[in-house]
Order: sequence, then structure tokens, then C-alpha cells
Amino acid sequence: MRRVVRVIRPSDGDAARLDAARLGDSVVLNADQRRIQTGQLTGVKGTAIGFMLPEPVLLRAGDALELDDGSLIDIVIEAEPLIEVRGHDLTHLARLAWHLGDRHVPVQVLANRLRLRRDGALEAMLSALGARLTPIEAPFDPEGGAYATPAHAHHEHHHGHHHHAQGDHDHPHDHAHDHGHHHGHAHGHDHHDHER
Repeated sequence: MRRVVRVIRPSDGDAARLDAARLGDSVVLNADQRRIQTGQLTGVKGTAIGFMLPEPVLLRAGDALELDDGSLIDIVIEAEPLIEVRGHDLTHLARLAWHLGDRHVPVQVLANRLRLRRDGALEAMLSALGARLTPIEAPFDPEGGAYATPAHAHHEHHHGHHHHAQGDHDHPHDHAHDHGHHHGHAHGHDHHDHER
């Protein structure tokens, strides 16, 4: 079994180290396999690959694994059912992205469109906002952001309002925070530890 010594990321300027002559195999990863620290994978040509990394890494399309023998393993992301979102123009697309971000939805941002996992409630909301939606099958590589988490994991961070249950986040609100002053109006959600 070959051991991974490091991850080479073109986004970090390591593209020059991706020598095609050193590519020995590739691995096709689904959404749940992309975050890894320890474990084993098998390449499409049968290469046994062992991981014992000092910290978890999120593998992205275009990354490569450098093995202890100097060979490289190309990272390929498996296609999954997605919805592609287009707006009337870039300003409309930015508004659509804002609504998705307000709901903490993982989104892949492309030059003139967005991609997200299929979700009937989100698709209905986007349609109501005038988006053009196209179902596709493609690799999904969402933005990591400040709260990057493994695929399909729910994270919680609080903006001064209370979430009653996972997925109960489709209520309209802004993410105003308490900055030590009173606004003189209600925000429509619970604020804790406020002076009244």
C-alpha cells in the first residue's frame, strides 16, 4: 500500500508539480469521501492508497495526491443530481445567491450560474424568485466558506436567533446581530440576553 505524503492543489500554485508523467492512477470520490484524514482508498487501476494525514483535508476536483514513491493520484469527483440556477442577469443571480446563502445552502458559484443539490423546497423558492432551473448530473464542488463542513453535514452557528429544528430555516429574516445598541424595532425572531 502506498502512503499519501501530501495533497497538491493547483489553486495553491502547485500546478507545476502536476507532472503528467508521474500520474499513476486516479480515484473517483463521492461527496462523503472527499473529506479525509485517515483511511484507505483504491484507485481505478487498483492502486491501494493509505491516508494518515495530520489534519482532515477536503479533496477537490483537480487536486492530486503525492504518494511516498513519488507518483501522483488524480482526484475525480463523482457526478450527482444537481440543479443549475441562472438569473436574468448577474445582479439577479447575486440576489438568488444571497437567498441561498441566507439559508446556509452549499452552493457552487460559476461565472454565470449557481449549482446546488436537488431540493424541492429550494427549487420552488428559486422559481418564485424568477430563476431558470435546469436539472443536471455533474460533480459538485461547493464554496467552502467560513463554515466549511463535510458534505451532507449540518452545522450550527447562531446569529442571535433561534432555530427550532434542522431545516426550519425557511423563514424570512435578516441576520442582524446585537452590536450593543437597541434598534427600537422587533426583528421577528428571538433574541436572547437582550436588555429590554
